[in-house]
Amino acid sequence: MRGMSQSAAPHVGLLIFVLSLASMSLLVGLRHTPGVKVFAEGEIASQDVMASQDMLVEDRNSTLEKIRRIAENQPPIFDLTAEAATRLTARVDAVFAVLNNATMDTMEDARWQAAELVNRELSRTSFHLLRDAELQEVIRNDVEPWLARKLAEGVVLDARMLEKFRSGILVRDGALGAEVLRSDLSQVRDVAGLSRELEQFLRRDLNKSLRVRSAISELVEPLITPSLSINPEATRDRIDNVMKSLEPVYYHIRKGEMVVRQGQRVGPQEQLKLQALYAQVPETFDPLRPLGVFLVSMLFAGGMIVSPKGRFFRAVSNRDALLMAGLVVLFAGGTKLLAAIEAPLSERLEFLDSDLLVLMAPLAGAGGVMALYFSAASCVSASILLAFLCAQMAGGGLELFCFYFLASISATLLIKHTETRTEVLRSVLPLTGLLLLGLFGVHLLKFQAATGLWAAVSLVVVHGLLALLCVLALGPIAEMLLGYTSRFRLLEQMSLEQPLLQELMVTSPGTYHHSLIVGNMVEAAARATGANPLLAKVAALYHDVGKIKNPQYFIENQMGCRNKHDKLAPSMSALILVSHVKKGVELARKHNLSPEIIDILEQHHGTSLIRFFYAKAQEQAEAKGGEPVSEGDYRYPGPKPQTKEAGLVLLADAIEASSRTLVDPTPGRIKAHVDHIIRSIFTDGQLDDSELTLKDLTQASACFVRILNGIFHTRIEYPEAPRKDGAKACPPAGAHPSAAPPLGRATPRADEERDPLLPEHVNGPLQ
Repeated sequence: MRGMSQSAAPHVGLLIFVLSLASMSLLVGLRHTPGVKVFAEGEIASQDVMASQDMLVEDRNSTLEKIRRIAENQPPIFDLTAEAATRLTARVDAVFAVLNNATMDTMEDARWQAAELVNRELSRTSFHLLRDAELQEVIRNDVEPWLARKLAEGVVLDARMLEKFRSGILVRDGALGAEVLRSDLSQVRDVAGLSRELEQFLRRDLNKSLRVRSAISELVEPLITPSLSINPEATRDRIDNVMKSLEPVYYHIRKGEMVVRQGQRVGPQEQLKLQALYAQVPETFDPLRPLGVFLVSMLFAGGMIVSPKGRFFRAVSNRDALLMAGLVVLFAGGTKLLAAIEAPLSERLEFLDSDLLVLMAPLAGAGGVMALYFSAASCVSASILLAFLCAQMAGGGLELFCFYFLASISATLLIKHTETRTEVLRSVLPLTGLLLLGLFGVHLLKFQAATGLWAAVSLVVVHGLLALLCVLALGPIAEMLLGYTSRFRLLEQMSLEQPLLQELMVTSPGTYHHSLIVGNMVEAAARATGANPLLAKVAALYHDVGKIKNPQYFIENQMGCRNKHDKLAPSMSALILVSHVKKGVELARKHNLSPEIIDILEQHHGTSLIRFFYAKAQEQAEAKGGEPVSEGDYRYPGPKPQTKEAGLVLLADAIEASSRTLVDPTPGRIKAHVDHIIRSIFTDGQLDDSELTLKDLTQASACFVRILNGIFHTRIEYPEAPRKDGAKACPPAGAHPSAAPPLGRATPRADEERDPLLPEHVNGPLQ
């Protein structure tokens, strides 16, 4: 049941986190801006109306006027056809056929038939002249080609019809499929003009007499028709296409622009803008926007489970999910509240412009709180999520999102490097400076004027102060409710004024001294292996605190007294040694130590074997002929170390305790001893769950050797001062290693937690 509850706990936190995202997404869909009041044209405005967003409003009248001008200036399309010249040639040939076939008896009938073809009566003189074969050749070879060329250039019926087309005309040649704009309409000839040019051509170029010119004119002029005619349908289609591609005329309304002031008479433009603003105001609830916000938020939240070490997924603890849910509700909901009261406040406070109050939402405080408990990668993902949600709550765009994200990341970077609460207080100045830089960058990004800048600066300063208060207030709350351990709490627990450490110092001075050395060893190894050095050191100080209950049963506290284990059975001695772990956990919980420290206390021996008493029990069983001793009765209950810090405490504890038995502890022997202990622990499988790699073990070994070499350092021999009686004076206490038993020859400790890991010569009988 315990395992099931522990596995289900993270799912409960994740469920609450997802529900918090869903609720905040629904809150985004609620409209917090008041509706726009619309005044009719000619009405006196009873209040100021300010644009709540950037928008474009179509000016319909101006658009129609623009369309009218475009339509007037659009050149009409004229079709150029070759049928006029072809038709003229055919009629002339038909007239010549009638003339050439006429006899003296049918002469008059032929003249009237020709008149029908020409649609004009021919005089008898012209009729007889046109019967001349030579004149007919002139008309065919000279006049008709000249007329064909002129008609091909384009001839209209009446040039006066072109006067209204000031932009020119588009001449479309159907045969070639090309259009030519003819803007100089004075060069476009009409039928009458072509007839006059024909008269000049006959007289000047062909040098014909008046009678011949009259005959040719009587025949050709009635047959000249326009080769250039307007195409109304094509012209209309062209105008329609141009109108479709035409951009309407817009009023550009800027966010914060005063559309109409109180007491102002509303004009047509103001009414149009008010109507457009009213149409753009969303309903009380927008059902689609919350769905989009929730989906994007879930994608951003997914970044928190991506491991930076190559594994795609990493476990999210129950308390991490609960903390993020609380931060989402607190900061996103607070931003929504600021956005809701922003409009009424800006109406009453002249210095407060629109969209400035939301700058005060202390997203930097959220970043500071996350920096206390989350990794840097998780802080970045969580900052993106919170910045997005808060920007949506405020109705802001990319600029506000950037400001919120920069605020959260700036606080994260600053708080990550603080060691005391005093440094947190001092971080408010650089944090405010970074917030102001972010504000100026966003201000320049939006190309805004300096209006409202000083109000924004003031609100950003308030943002920095509120962020500091959030860190100082929410940090202890998270520690109390969710069991987090901050650096500040660890520093407080490391203080020698802590009652538990004071009691350990008084009742078990040997154990206390051992814990100090283990703490130094673990701290150095943690820094080298990337573990948490502060957590490791504090846990090392408390790892043997359970020995307070029975200090005399551990040899470092016996002070030369008789060993109490001599009168106890091996099983009872092992039970006493094992009990110091359980009693240490109980004392840690009683004094409200951090959960991480309690876990390390419980794991700092793993499931290692108490080898000395196990061997002693086996000897006694063999001597009595009894049943073999169970090895499980002489092992610590565990669990094995689950973190790097717990694994390092186990290693340092065993190495420091066993190093006391070294004879002549030279650097070479110390290194060999440390390597042997680490290899034994690794082979026994005690580090399987600790995430310590072989590289970490190598680095930790180097740190342990360096510190032990410092402890077992040698001193020079001081010369003895001569006495008056000729005898040698005693050296000062501690001046030479010979003044006291060498540290390496100390009697082995009786806390057999390191025994299964010691070399064979160390596992001697307890003294």
